[in-house]
Amino acid sequence: MADGRPSSGKHVPFVPADSDMSEFTIRALIIGLILAVVLGAANAYLGLKAGMTIAATYPAAVIGMALLRVFKGSILEENITRTVGSIGESIAAGAIFTIPAFMIAGVWQGEFWSLRHYLEATAIMLVGSFIGIFFVTILRRVMVEDKELPFPESVAAAEIHKAGRSGKSGAKWLFGAMGIGALIQFLKEFKVFASKGEAFIPFTKKSVALGSSGSVNAGGGALISTPGVSPAYMGVGYIIGPELASLTFSGGLLAWGLFVPLLLYFLGPQITDFIVSSGGNATTDQSLIGTAVEVWKNLVRPIAIGGMLMSAAYTLYKMRNSLVTGLGRAIRDVKKASTGGGEDEDRTEKDMHFKWVFIGIGLASIATFFIYYYFAGDFVAALTATIVMVIAGFFFAAVSGYLVGLIGSSNNPISGLTISTLIVAAILMVALGVKGLPGIAAVLGVAAVICVAAAVAGEMLQDLKVGHILGGTPWKMQVGDLFGVVLASVVMFYPLFILHQGDINQGGTGLGGEQYPAPQASLMAILAKGIVGGDMAWPLIIVGILMAIVFILVH
Repeated sequence: MADGRPSSGKHVPFVPADSDMSEFTIRALIIGLILAVVLGAANAYLGLKAGMTIAATYPAAVIGMALLRVFKGSILEENITRTVGSIGESIAAGAIFTIPAFMIAGVWQGEFWSLRHYLEATAIMLVGSFIGIFFVTILRRVMVEDKELPFPESVAAAEIHKAGRSGKSGAKWLFGAMGIGALIQFLKEFKVFASKGEAFIPFTKKSVALGSSGSVNAGGGALISTPGVSPAYMGVGYIIGPELASLTFSGGLLAWGLFVPLLLYFLGPQITDFIVSSGGNATTDQSLIGTAVEVWKNLVRPIAIGGMLMSAAYTLYKMRNSLVTGLGRAIRDVKKASTGGGEDEDRTEKDMHFKWVFIGIGLASIATFFIYYYFAGDFVAALTATIVMVIAGFFFAAVSGYLVGLIGSSNNPISGLTISTLIVAAILMVALGVKGLPGIAAVLGVAAVICVAAAVAGEMLQDLKVGHILGGTPWKMQVGDLFGVVLASVVMFYPLFILHQGDINQGGTGLGGEQYPAPQASLMAILAKGIVGGDMAWPLIIVGILMAIVFILVH
């Protein structure tokens, strides 16, 4: 029984199915809701800065255990707290990958904050998260019992809970690291040390021969910046490991160490007044750094977006077998799952009643239709977008859950799945004649709902697998997540606004700028504007695609 299965092959949970141990309690729910907000906001910050989020399952498990230990809580209460607490991260992932795109694409005019913007974003997050939860509820039983899915992060989280029963929660390490991180951030904010250093190093202005066609003056320089002092970045780097951390660092080095200096060098004649003073000596004015940032924003970033687009396509291609398997099984599993929900089932096998699940899907779909009609102003376009959302939402929720079972929530390619949906929706909007800002808004609305649904589906299935191992009650976990996504959706707009406005107050440009580049949201905005609005910087996008192909071939 080392793997939790007796000789008969039936799964035996850590807490027996006939146990009446306390589980869905007010204290477990409240702690989980607080963690959902805190961990969701933290992941929103990380996602906007670094373009990636980290699964909140582990910190939610450790913090929940530490807090519930004060109240002598049970392991099933810890399971509920972790389940509710970690769902905020998935809302954050869906939000930061898509919501800033409305501002970047120009759909939201004026200030980031307005009641209209808040209600639009909250409605998108709510319907997306409900759809993700309801679809996963249908598929839960078959997927968590699949022997071919190892669920690496779920198994690890279950072991954390089991170890906590013997007093080895690891909370001192987590809270100790939090204290060190808070101290570093405190000292940085009070200017005890500089968070980073940067300087513009000019190149000598000279004439570059262009063969028989003559020559052109060149100049420019390189913006050299030290890595930022960030406890969050250090933690992310430790979690994702040296390989992914090196790839992330290499991307920044490629942009600021090669492309920006190279473009500045050959754009020298056009921006001479900003690069070289009238006396011919390089200035040290802030305008030099500003010029380099503008080159990165307007020229280098589209190249990077082309690379991201190709990388997303290649990732989906590599996972084609898993995707096909997940899609095919999703169809089969609906028939199998529809037999569940009986009154004679064990406690550990009871989901929410499927009648209410399908009613929930129907209501969420109707709400989504009105959201899309509000954006597009066209009945046929809104209906088409809703149909695309429901079909893609179900399949991608199944695929997201399947991939989480294979590789874990932290490595789930949510943005790749979302890009696929966005491109399909954009082509449909163009075919239906819905163009301009209404078409862009409708496309981003479809992508946003799918992104949130897929993120929530993956995270929830990961937690349901932990509950399956520990002996949690599925319907209680599902209801807990409904509470969690409501609260997280209602408050998640505020961290985005605070980060956006804070950057503007410090002289930045807000989300999509240098401080918070929001790479996935920028990609969504550029694709939506390019396909629907006809404003795609295709030459730069193609350069990025070709560059990614070269890297793929070299690898």
